[in-house]
Amino acid sequence: MSALPLQTPSGIIAAPFDVEPIRADFPILGEVRVNGKPLAYLDNGASSQMPQQVIDRLVRYQTREHANIHRGVHYLSATATAAFEAARVTVQRFLNARQDREIVFTSNVTDSINLVAHGYGRAFIGAGDEIIITHLEHHANIVPWQMLCEEKGAKLRVAPINDSGEVIMEEFEKLFSPRTRFVSVTHVANALGTINPVREMTEIAHRHGVPIMIDGAQAVQHMAVDVQALDCDFYAFTGHKVFGPTGVGVLYGKAALLEKMRPFRGGGDMILSVTFEKTTYNVIPYKFEAGTPPISQAIALATALDYVTGVGLDRIAAYENELLRYATESLRAIPDVRIIGEAQQKASVLSFNVGEVHPHDVGSLLNDDGVAVRTGHHCAQPVMDRFGVAATARASFAFYNTLAEVDQLAASVRRVQKLFA
Repeated sequence: MSALPLQTPSGIIAAPFDVEPIRADFPILGEVRVNGKPLAYLDNGASSQMPQQVIDRLVRYQTREHANIHRGVHYLSATATAAFEAARVTVQRFLNARQDREIVFTSNVTDSINLVAHGYGRAFIGAGDEIIITHLEHHANIVPWQMLCEEKGAKLRVAPINDSGEVIMEEFEKLFSPRTRFVSVTHVANALGTINPVREMTEIAHRHGVPIMIDGAQAVQHMAVDVQALDCDFYAFTGHKVFGPTGVGVLYGKAALLEKMRPFRGGGDMILSVTFEKTTYNVIPYKFEAGTPPISQAIALATALDYVTGVGLDRIAAYENELLRYATESLRAIPDVRIIGEAQQKASVLSFNVGEVHPHDVGSLLNDDGVAVRTGHHCAQPVMDRFGVAATARASFAFYNTLAEVDQLAASVRRVQKLFA
């Protein structure tokens, strides 16, 4: 059965979600077999697949529009520039940012976080100041702030999580002090799927007069994000996790903050004038886009965002919730399978261990059955330490996955268990 009745996050009963037409848009899902078996691609948290529409847009740019952008007066440069800047407007609308100049193209979320850590942090954070993160963070939202703290003599403070993998909000708020200067938190935890209450976190930060950044790498592909409604100061996401190409990311920043920030990189296109004595920087967002940007990737990302918008993010969220519910029940029914992270609010991520079997062995045996999952610490070693494990296997679902693929996963896990019994 490919069509499931849906209840959207707002509680409205929606028309059934028919996954087969969507799967038909993703050629890799139908064309690739692993060991003679159909591919069940459940590694979307690491990188999602691209629909044919996005692939076609990349090909069209490379074959008929390719040129460097800005400053060029010839036809191809003007065409590429127009498509690139139109992509910026698409991202603005996707996030509901106030202005397109609040959208900076980067290479990925890691790049975006580093841009803020250097451009804002180095300018406004000093010795004795404090930065708040949570225990759920990806290394990309830990290491840049550690580096900044080491350089400036600042202190990193970490909000704890409970046994379900949820931030303890009372403890989060207790971390604020007169020396708190910045907060950076994940929207959806990559290792566990926990959805943080980022609107509440933003309200708390702003009550204390502190700006907040949200890492949306694992969020925008699963749910609608409205940065004005969240009122966050910065928001970042990555193209290849939202059905677009690799090599492109997005940083949203409130214009007033971006105006105050230092450029992270120097070079072409981020300047208005250069002499040996002084450089005058360009206006935002170009001040942060040194050198040739990811042109084709940004254009194709816009197509990917249009695609998920067309499917409907509320419908995607509802369907993925059904996949997660079914997968959770299926794995819970298998003896000696431990699910890591059972927050009440979760995106479609399921981390688990099978008895004492090393997750890498689990992943290899699942691959024999055509099931692709991620294994390891998921660049979230503090999370692994919190739950007393070195690693987990992680199945992460997208709106093109099916209940049959969940059954394929469960059957393969049962086979692992039998082999190691």
